[in-house]
Amino acid sequence: MDEDLDALRDLARRFFEKECAPNEDRWARQHHIDRDIWNRAGELGLLCPSIPEQYGGGGGTFAHEAVILVEQIRALAPSLGNPVHSGIVAHYLNTYGTEEQKLAWLPGMAAGELVGAIAMTEPGTGSDLQNIKTKAVTDGDDYVITGAKTFITNGYLSDLVIVACKTADGKGADSVSLIVVETERDGFRRGRNLEKIGQHGQDTCELFFDGVRVPRSNLLGTTEGLGFIQLMQQLPQERLIIGAIAAAAIEQTVEMTLAYTKEREAFGKPLFAFQNTQFTLAECDTIKTIAWSFLDDCITKHLRGELDVPTAAKAKWWLTEQQCRVADECLQMFGGYGYMAEYPISRMYADARIQKIYGGANEVMKLIIGRSL
Repeated sequence: MDEDLDALRDLARRFFEKECAPNEDRWARQHHIDRDIWNRAGELGLLCPSIPEQYGGGGGTFAHEAVILVEQIRALAPSLGNPVHSGIVAHYLNTYGTEEQKLAWLPGMAAGELVGAIAMTEPGTGSDLQNIKTKAVTDGDDYVITGAKTFITNGYLSDLVIVACKTADGKGADSVSLIVVETERDGFRRGRNLEKIGQHGQDTCELFFDGVRVPRSNLLGTTEGLGFIQLMQQLPQERLIIGAIAAAAIEQTVEMTLAYTKEREAFGKPLFAFQNTQFTLAECDTIKTIAWSFLDDCITKHLRGELDVPTAAKAKWWLTEQQCRVADECLQMFGGYGYMAEYPISRMYADARIQKIYGGANEVMKLIIGRSL
């Protein structure tokens, strides 16, 4: 941390506490945030903070991204899909896009005028990205895209979507390309805004591409067939983002449980006075400390360009496993109240579960680690 990051942290905290947290219950009921909150976040400089200033971004580093998302979790305001928008989608465009593509899309994303999503998962394909079915067929100067995607974060409000699709036959890695689709194009259709057991305020949508025509200039990269490599290069940052969310959630869960057990009484004394409570929270607080140390080390490596794929996989699987464990142990301390939706601990518990699935299932993370041993 430095003065610049401290100032950003204070700004992010005020934004999430004042403009997001009070709306979370309503957003959960409507299953998406208000569209104008994206514009407000853009006005404050909270979108695309690590994208170069020449493209409308903040000109910072991943540390700026991490500070913002940690404050978002601390404020109990998880519904704004900024980690995907700024930390993932914008970086595909910045890393692989042409100068024309960057100028066309990144300033709008930084301002909140364009909401970004990335569409990899399909109804029949999750972590096995080489087996996707969505196709992009060349027709003159256009691609014609046909297929379906599901579980797409920001899909309901998205203005542009990076679509993983097949540009060649076969199951090889070189058959996959990434193509940007503006959602205003004919043939693009949104399906259901999906009902989930957690993360109710964050829109997660089905997307359909019924012969969507986009210019061939919307291809990301210099040639077709680079999509799988691009995905593999960017997934470590995505997994680090998930790990950062997990570490922040662990911290918030432990702190709210400590406060509750010191106030709540049973058998004439605070819950915290019981040895079982102290032992459980001692374990959870130790996990919190180790989680932050591990995360900080990974972020430091990432800022130096030294975060490798196996280490990012370790961060993703271990931190999310601990997030789920701590949420379960801490909810138990709340007794029946922990099972009530009005208590934040219940939302922390439900929101945690998907962390072990998206960004590559934790079983896949272990495969990646195992192959590196």
